[in-house]
Amino acid sequence: MPVLIILLIVFLCILFASFRIVPQAQEFVIERLGKYRTTWDAGLKLKFPIIDQVVRKVSLKEQVLDFPPQAVITKDNVTMQIDSVVFCRVFDAKAYTYGVENPIVGLQNLAATTLRNIIGEMELDQTLTSRDEINKRLEAILDVATDPWGMKVTRVEIKNIQPPRSLAATMELQAKAERERRQTVLEAQAHQEAVVSRAEGDKRAKILAAEAEKEAQIALAEGKAKSILMVYQAEAEGIAALNRANVSEGVLKLKGLDALKKVADGRATKIYMPSDIASAVSSLGIIGESLGIGDHTAIDRSEPVHQAAEKDPCIKDETSAGGREAASASERINAQITRAGRGDNAALGGVDQVMRFEEDDDEQLNR
Repeated sequence: MPVLIILLIVFLCILFASFRIVPQAQEFVIERLGKYRTTWDAGLKLKFPIIDQVVRKVSLKEQVLDFPPQAVITKDNVTMQIDSVVFCRVFDAKAYTYGVENPIVGLQNLAATTLRNIIGEMELDQTLTSRDEINKRLEAILDVATDPWGMKVTRVEIKNIQPPRSLAATMELQAKAERERRQTVLEAQAHQEAVVSRAEGDKRAKILAAEAEKEAQIALAEGKAKSILMVYQAEAEGIAALNRANVSEGVLKLKGLDALKKVADGRATKIYMPSDIASAVSSLGIIGESLGIGDHTAIDRSEPVHQAAEKDPCIKDETSAGGREAASASERINAQITRAGRGDNAALGGVDQVMRFEEDDDEQLNR
């Protein structure tokens, strides 16, 4: 009886040991009497005691393999340290178990040799700027090489590139010089744009000022033309009114004597003789009274008081030099016209001749 109990207990232990539970994302490789029999996936499994053995438990999760830095030499003979990270997963547990003795070590060595081959075909500058290209080439080569091992390389990343210290210092100086060059170029471009914008603004301002000056001059000229036209129209209307009034000969003579009186105010150096001198002599009494010849009126040689020239309203502080010169020329022309209206002693033969002519007239009147 005790022997039966012992045998029952042993049987139950062997029976319970024959049931195995495979976790999720794992596979068990089973051998029977040393020969591959099957691969278990997740779930409850039963094996024959003693003759069936679980030789390997394989994880189907993606693995991250961080390999140590590898010394590589570029095409231009620059030695540097590059470390990479490989992402892979097992898709065939049987091939992973029987394809290679140590798949992880094999993948590490394969990644190192492949990386040396790829970097050996590139120069230093290309190596530093072509990480994506290196990753893609390395991933493609490793993926094809690890297929017989039951592994799938999903991604490869270059983690770090360490050039020699001397070369790193040179590269830092080069990068600094490049940044300074870019800064200088940007400052020069900004200065150029500022100068161009300022010049365009000055040009536009001068053009607007010149246009405003031109319009002001045109407006002033139009105003003067209109004023002259209005004066002549008024004179024409006055003459027309006189014609319509039928002015008598006596009234016209009185008007003429008034005009002569204004001419002989003692300041003029010209004497105007009427064309009808014979009729004028008959009324010498009136002429003498009008001209004051009987009183021997002396010629007033003092300078006449002239009204100060009015300032051109178009001349302002911001008026250009051309506008000021034009205004000065207009003032000189007006002054010359005024002097011509007063008369010139040199042009008329001198004041002494006029005085002698007046003295002869006085003697004739006394006789």
